[in-house]
Amino acid sequence: MPQVFEQAIDILASASTVERCVTDRDLMHQWLNPALRCEPIGDRWNTNLGGQTRFVIQVPLLRPSLLSTVIERQPGLVVWGFEGFFQGCDRWECIPTAAGTHLLNRFEFKIPNPLVAYGFNTFAAQWTQRDMTAQLKRLKQVAERL
Repeated sequence: MPQVFEQAIDILASASTVERCVTDRDLMHQWLNPALRCEPIGDRWNTNLGGQTRFVIQVPLLRPSLLSTVIERQPGLVVWGFEGFFQGCDRWECIPTAAGTHLLNRFEFKIPNPLVAYGFNTFAAQWTQRDMTAQLKRLKQVAERL
């Protein structure tokens, strides 16, 4: 059974501005956890359908990474699918509202290795959910400044 972490936030900015914060690598690094880095696969950063990215967790000595591919893309929506120590997808949806944008982030995943799954669920699951909420708050600040 996959696990699902879902967070949402209302942002006083247009859906296109919020989408830019989700897809522009320089803007992403302003709101992502500083321990996460996004690296392009190939010559340039690409969030079009089929575009590939490496998400690197910068912890001393390890630097585990996830290869992700954009598996769904339309205006206001990007879904990264990934395989590695996590298998699943990370969905970012910008829903226009009268006051701006409702941003929905849904992280759905399985951890195939039982030892890694135990470690994640025991030590990192709650931290990950709190960090997702903090990231959305930082993303809101970036978008509302633009």
